[in-house]
Amino acid sequence: MDETNEHRRRARYRGTHPRTFAEKYKELNPEHYAGEVAKVMARGDTPAGSHRPIMVAEILQALQPRPGEIAVDGTLGFGGHTRALLTAIAPGGRLYGLDVDPLELPKAERRLRAEGFTPAVFHACRTNFAALPRLLVEEGIPGVDIFLADLGVSSMQMDNPARGFTFKRNGPLDLRMNPDKAAPAAKLLETISEEKLARLLRENADEPYAEEIARILTSRRGAITTTTALADAVRAALGQLPATARAEAGDDPIRRTFQALRIAVNQEFSALETLLHVLPDCLNPGGRAAILTFHSGEDRRVKRAFEDGLARGHYAAIAPAVLRPTPEERHTNPRASSAKLRWAVKGPVTV
Repeated sequence: MDETNEHRRRARYRGTHPRTFAEKYKELNPEHYAGEVAKVMARGDTPAGSHRPIMVAEILQALQPRPGEIAVDGTLGFGGHTRALLTAIAPGGRLYGLDVDPLELPKAERRLRAEGFTPAVFHACRTNFAALPRLLVEEGIPGVDIFLADLGVSSMQMDNPARGFTFKRNGPLDLRMNPDKAAPAAKLLETISEEKLARLLRENADEPYAEEIARILTSRRGAITTTTALADAVRAALGQLPATARAEAGDDPIRRTFQALRIAVNQEFSALETLLHVLPDCLNPGGRAAILTFHSGEDRRVKRAFEDGLARGHYAAIAPAVLRPTPEERHTNPRASSAKLRWAVKGPVTV
């Protein structure tokens, strides 16, 4: 018998419901189990291996996509925002979807191709949004009409324990968006000094207990190689605090520690600052840009860049105030709760 055609049974799991990421075979195959996926979403959860696009209506309202326009989704992810933009710029439009993740980008491209978005209208590019000017030169495009960046970690990355993005599941302490580039977070912790780590925790995550956490993490140098080991080390640092402070902090210091290390490993702030610097020159006259952020370090940078661009005449208008998800969206998709949206419009060229 040809073993490649032999029927393979799904992996068994304990109890009546799958618990680990790999066991959730129905959620991981939405094309075959649409009903199960709908149930998961109805209870406010995100199906394993998928992602729910955030603030889609608000993004479309800000970007005002029109048929025939050229668009760039700087963070393709699962492709939800891309799908909405592709529909809006048809007919005649073209969208470039950028992503550095070599694991998720091909999956998103396959999904969108299966929905009928051909290479004539959708082009997937494995690159960082900071390289936007180079992409335009390579494609022979003077500028784009629409630019979007969703700076959040995708649910596909967050939920998969092999990627090491969350303390809720044990896995290797990796945290890289692009596993082919740089070194994982575990390697960073092997060499970083206590002082530099404390500064990293403060600057990347506004962590109030940065010194206490840095002291414990560096004292366990070489032993923190998994997500569980990192979470345990942070808990040990918090264990030295007064009981009231410990109770008030909860798991937030753990989340912030993961965030700070992820930002450092992926050089996220550097890439964002580069994008914000080059973005006005990459937009056509009247072009619109929208950026979705998820923590204060990102939002501060976007707000400052847009305000500075308005003052310098690079933009004709910017969002007068930050936009947030509706209460309904925050209820049905809790991962949207911290999202903030800002937009900017490039003015027409004057002579």
